[in-house]
Amino acid sequence: MSGARGDPRRPWPAARRTADARAAGGPRAGAPACGARAVVAAVYAPAAALAGWSLGRTLWEGLQQPGIALAFGVLIAVGELVGRGPAPAAGPGRMPGEREGAPLGAAGALAYALLGAAGGRPTTHGVPQIVAVVLAAGLVGLVPQLARGQGPALDHLARRVLTIGFAATCFQPLYNTGTLDTWVASGPVYPLFLTALMALTALCDAVLAAALARARTGWPYGPLLRDELRALPGIGSAICATGVVIALATAVAGLWALPVFCLPLLLTQFAFRRFAAVRATYRQTIASLARCTEIAGYTPHGHARRVAALSRAVGRELGLTEPDLDVLEYAALMHDIGQLSLLDPVPDGATAPLPPDQQRRIALLGGAVVRQTGAPAEVAMIVERQADPYRDQPVTARIVRTVNAYDDLSGGSAGPGGPLRALERLRLATAQDHEPRVVEALTRVLSCGGRAV
Repeated sequence: MSGARGDPRRPWPAARRTADARAAGGPRAGAPACGARAVVAAVYAPAAALAGWSLGRTLWEGLQQPGIALAFGVLIAVGELVGRGPAPAAGPGRMPGEREGAPLGAAGALAYALLGAAGGRPTTHGVPQIVAVVLAAGLVGLVPQLARGQGPALDHLARRVLTIGFAATCFQPLYNTGTLDTWVASGPVYPLFLTALMALTALCDAVLAAALARARTGWPYGPLLRDELRALPGIGSAICATGVVIALATAVAGLWALPVFCLPLLLTQFAFRRFAAVRATYRQTIASLARCTEIAGYTPHGHARRVAALSRAVGRELGLTEPDLDVLEYAALMHDIGQLSLLDPVPDGATAPLPPDQQRRIALLGGAVVRQTGAPAEVAMIVERQADPYRDQPVTARIVRTVNAYDDLSGGSAGPGGPLRALERLRLATAQDHEPRVVEALTRVLSCGGRAV
């Protein structure tokens, strides 16, 4: 439901446009710069040191078993090239299956790190050569990004070097010295050991990914790590299982096992891509439907988009998971759709002055429209409950209610001090209309987006 809005024709201040860009998923200016740089340096420095040492050692000692190294290097490079295609025009959210952009490359790298034999003959490569081959293949995977004018995914490459170095360091010395044969000589214990090592490596990668995301965006670390861990049972388990199977099959059947056992993961990757494309198309459809109120003159231009972007940022600040953030974004996009039931538009789209029963009718009609779109039931529920007292609403509905009110109160006609006055009015209304925790989260998001609050 909408409150008193300003003239939509007046341009917004530059600070407001900056906040929109931040809320839409970009880096937050308020993230502690020194701490962020320290986190990135703490990841990049050991990755660079390990990469330099591995390349130097490999060049000095020469490439051991070049045929095996070439086969796995080609597999990893192909996996990186196939997985690093153009990004779909999706929203700021991310599905669990989208966590690892190059699953085939990851599985090949893990398999090479845990390879103890090939075709019944022991391998002689060590940790430096493994890291060097993975690094070279990863650099090949960056070529398409550079050709498209995109920046190289150095975070991904640093994580890959560190995690593969960790897995190889845990496995290769134990295997080459015979210690592993002493511990797990035969039976199912050996595959279980490899699976446990894969799981530990995936956990380390999730910690690194969440730390880098925290440094890049300033978002809370806990929810980011939780989202990474939630993704592991999906495509993460497929990567680990494929890596273990490739390592075990290559030890018996030789390099012929590579194409045979990579095919299922490759098909899974294509399936995830198709699903991600469908999801992106669905979000674009929802966004287009939400613009109906703007085209019809019921709400100001860009209102739904601003509320959705800022609601998602506030939800992330409060620790919501990615699925909850997706629901929140859809509901924020369509929170005013019920106004289409009015015979005449409310001046400036302001429904707050309307009687409570009319506000509730608009909210219920909006929820009915949302249900017809095939959106999740939670989205319709949030839209339907916008007219309820905030204490009776779920946290997602409270976020949409507060962000919507802020956008109404801080519009272009509010003047230079409009954002400050809007936040002050929201704070004064926490006793009845807005949850204090949501208002404070909104304040933090806006301050990190460059707003003077």
